[in-house]
Amino acid sequence: MSYHNPPTPPRKSATFDDATLAEIRRAAATGIYDIRGGGTKRKVPHFDDLLFLGASISRYPLEGYREKCETSVVLGTRFAKKPIELKIPITVAGMSFGALSGPAKEALGRGATIAGTSTTTGDGGMTDEERGHSQKLVYQYLPSRYGMNPRDLRRADAIEVVVGQGAKPGGGGMLLGQKISDRVAEMRTLPKGIDQRSACRHPDWTGPDDLEIKILELREITDWEKPIYVKVGGARPYYDTALAVKAGADVVVLDGMQGGTAATQDVFIENVGMPTLACIRPAVQALQDLGMHRKVQLIVSGGIRSGADVAKALALGADAVSIGTAALAAIGDNDPKWEEEYRKLGSTAGAYDDWHEGRDPAGITTQDPELASRLDPEVSGRRLANYLKVMTLEAQTIARACGKNHLHNLEPEDLCALTMEAAAMAQVPLAGTSWYPGKGGF
Repeated sequence: MSYHNPPTPPRKSATFDDATLAEIRRAAATGIYDIRGGGTKRKVPHFDDLLFLGASISRYPLEGYREKCETSVVLGTRFAKKPIELKIPITVAGMSFGALSGPAKEALGRGATIAGTSTTTGDGGMTDEERGHSQKLVYQYLPSRYGMNPRDLRRADAIEVVVGQGAKPGGGGMLLGQKISDRVAEMRTLPKGIDQRSACRHPDWTGPDDLEIKILELREITDWEKPIYVKVGGARPYYDTALAVKAGADVVVLDGMQGGTAATQDVFIENVGMPTLACIRPAVQALQDLGMHRKVQLIVSGGIRSGADVAKALALGADAVSIGTAALAAIGDNDPKWEEEYRKLGSTAGAYDDWHEGRDPAGITTQDPELASRLDPEVSGRRLANYLKVMTLEAQTIARACGKNHLHNLEPEDLCALTMEAAAMAQVPLAGTSWYPGKGGF
């Protein structure tokens, strides 16, 4: 009797997987790099790799129906005459009019106002609709200077000097010509319909000493009333935070690589920067080393999705968080009800690949008047407010379970890690031990 071994089934390479091979073929056919929106899609250590240690015998929990858990936060207490007082420690990140439609910006302002928090302008300037519907509005001061003017600096409630962004630290922005409408072109002093690329660095300063001078200029033009934020992408968080404090920032905004963008090179999004989880503790350490923790507030952004994420960021030492992609999802972006139209764009609901194309069927990442009219700012604003409410309630639930009467009383001692990577990045013990990598000893 003869035996025949069955043929070995074909194996695909883990290195040259289907997505990689498809990108090689696309690059070979076109000779141009791929551009998309959103944040990194690769899996990186994140807040899901952390767990809270709720109260039992050794800790005393708070009763949710009888005992308060406060959520308020004040931003800009260092130098500003008028710090920003927020009801919740969740803010809306900077997303430009240009990247987003006018109704989308209005919806974000409405929702943030209902929830008692702030929203942020983004590149390209301030619209009257956004200012009118945002009780607390942070004005971004970017390298491009698009739309920047002294009047709007004074109309803002705070100013955010953007040095870097989590999706592309060290890189500038992109806004393709199909999104540069008459109004966007006028606000940015650009030709209509021509691709726009923002600068990667500010034109009038090159380092922290110059940044200090720029911050003083901004304080003088706003009569020292407005808090000055400095936003950095997650790359060297210890030194960037320390230098921002040295330059005179009231608030440091730290954006990890899960943070989104309207458009940039895919290779940038996936290969530059650090996970949000890896950024927080070095930034907090810098503040502590300078004796400025809680005196200069730290806002963390990049991949915040739930009240659990909020609570974990605050437990690691942040004062507040900021949401962008999640806020867009809340007001209706990438909704599966538009799946057929997303497929016509060569995308799918939830992919976020189409933000730069200006044909968003949800009417959010577009300047097409017909598409933009699909978004009802009032309805979408209420949706965002509901989402912010749920996130806050979730964070309060966790804090009470840990025996804390304010979200800011959460601390690293309340956490453990599920993986070695998360334990090392967050500097909290691996579950079941009192050790994390770098601490030494079990």
